Amino acid sequence: MTNETETLKEKTAKGLFWGGMNNGVQQIIGLVFGIILGRLLSPDDFGMIAMITIFSVIAIELQSSGFKTALANLEHPTANDYNSVFWFNVVVSLFIYVVLFFSAPLIASFYHQPALTSLCRYTFLGFVFSSLGQAQSAYLYKNLRTKQQAKSGMTAIILSNVVGAVMAWHGFSYWSLATQSIVYIFVSMLMYWHYSDWRPTFHWDFRPIRRMFPFSCKIMLSAILTQVNNNVLNILLGRFYSPKDAGNYNQAYQWDFKCFNLLQGMVQTVAQPVFVDLKGDGERQLRALRKLVRFTAFLSFPLLFGFGMVSHEFIVLAIGEKWSTSASYLQLLCIAGAFMPLSTLLYNMIISKGKSGTYMWGTLGLGLCQLVLLIAFYPLGIRTMIIAYVVLNIMWLMVWHWFVRRLTGYRFRSLLKDIVPFALAAFCTMALVALITQGIHHLVPLLITRVILAAILYYGIMRLSGAQILKECTQFILSKIK
Repeated sequence: MTNETETLKEKTAKGLFWGGMNNGVQQIIGLVFGIILGRLLSPDDFGMIAMITIFSVIAIELQSSGFKTALANLEHPTANDYNSVFWFNVVVSLFIYVVLFFSAPLIASFYHQPALTSLCRYTFLGFVFSSLGQAQSAYLYKNLRTKQQAKSGMTAIILSNVVGAVMAWHGFSYWSLATQSIVYIFVSMLMYWHYSDWRPTFHWDFRPIRRMFPFSCKIMLSAILTQVNNNVLNILLGRFYSPKDAGNYNQAYQWDFKCFNLLQGMVQTVAQPVFVDLKGDGERQLRALRKLVRFTAFLSFPLLFGFGMVSHEFIVLAIGEKWSTSASYLQLLCIAGAFMPLSTLLYNMIISKGKSGTYMWGTLGLGLCQLVLLIAFYPLGIRTMIIAYVVLNIMWLMVWHWFVRRLTGYRFRSLLKDIVPFALAAFCTMALVALITQGIHHLVPLLITRVILAAILYYGIMRLSGAQILKECTQFILSKIK
C-alpha cells in the first residue's frame, strides 16, 4: 500500500470523524432546542416559516450557483478562482434580495397570509449573509478541513438556537424561528472567514466564472430542484391546507431531516473530494464508493428505522401531545430517510465524474414524478401524499445506481450485497423489539427500553455475522481514544 493511499485513507477517516462530530453535535443541540421550541411555539408558527423556506433555500442556491462544487471538482483551484466566485456570489445575492423584497406581497397573497410580507423581507436577509462566506466554505471543503468546518457548524448552531429559544420564551412566535436561521448563517459565515487562509481582493476577474459555469450551472439547477423536491409538501400543504397542517408536516420532516442528516452530512463532507482524488484510478474509486456505501448502510438503517419505531413516544414526550399528528408522519418519513444518505453517495460519484448534467436531469426527473404523484394523491389526504413521497424517494435510489453503474461498473447485485444485509438486520431488530415491548404502556420506560434493546440486538447481530465494517469502526474509535 502506498503512502499516498495511506494518506488519503487517513484524510477520509478524519473527515468522517469530524463530519460525524459536527453533525452529531449539531443534531444533539438541534434535538434539545427543537424540544424547547416545539413546546414554546405552535404548529401555526412553524407553518408560517415552512411556507417561505423554499424561497430562502432557492435564493441561496441561485447566489452560490454551484461554484462550491465546481471549485471542489478542480484539481488545483487558484486564489483567482475563489476571488471570482466570492464577488459573483455577493453581487447576485444583492440582486436577488431586491427582487424578493418587492415580491414579498405576492408571496403573502399566494398563501393568503398578509403577515408573510414583513416576515419574508426579514428572513431573506439570511442568504445575503450567506454569500459572504460561500468562497471560504468552498476553500475549507476542497482542502478537507473538516475539523474547521465542524467547529464552525457547532458554534453557529449553539448561538443561533440560544437566540431562537430566548426570543420564543419572550413571545416572538415565528420571528424567533426566522432570527434563529439568520443568526446561524451569519455566525457560520464569520467562522468560515476565521478558519480560511484565503482572503478576497478587489481584483475583478470573472473569467474563472465563465470557465466553471457550464459545470456549475447544472449543479445549481440540481440543487434548486432538490430543494423544491424536499419542500414540495410544505408548498402544497401551505397552499391547499392550513398553516397548522403545514406545521405538523414540517415538524415531522425536520425531525426526520435531523436524523438522516447526521449521516448524510458526514459522508457529504468527504465523498466528492475523495472521489475526485481517485478520479485517475477507477478501481480504487469504486472500492472507496462501496466501502462508504457499506459504512452508511451500517448506520443509516438502524438509526432511521429505530427512530421511526419510537416516533410516537419521542414526539409526545419531547414536544407534547399537540404534535401527535406529526408522530404518525415521522414514522413514514423515517423509512425514506434511511435511504437518503445512500442516494447522496451515489450522486456524488456522478458529480465527481464530471457528469453534472446527469445529476441535474436525474434530479429533475425525481421532481417531476414527485409533483405528479402528490397532486394525483392530493384528494386522498396528507398521509397518502406522504406515503407516495416515501415510496418514490426509495425507488429513486435505483435510478441513481443505474447512472453510477454506467460510469463505474458498480453492479446492481453488488449494491444489494452492500446494503440489504444491514437493512434486513435493522428491520428484523426493530420488529422484534416492537413485539417484545408492546405490553409496556408508559411512554418513558417504553422509549428507554426500546432504544436500549434495539442497540444491543443490532450490535449482537453485527458481531455474530462478523460484519467487517463493525470491526473497522471499532478499531478506529479505539485508536482515537488511545
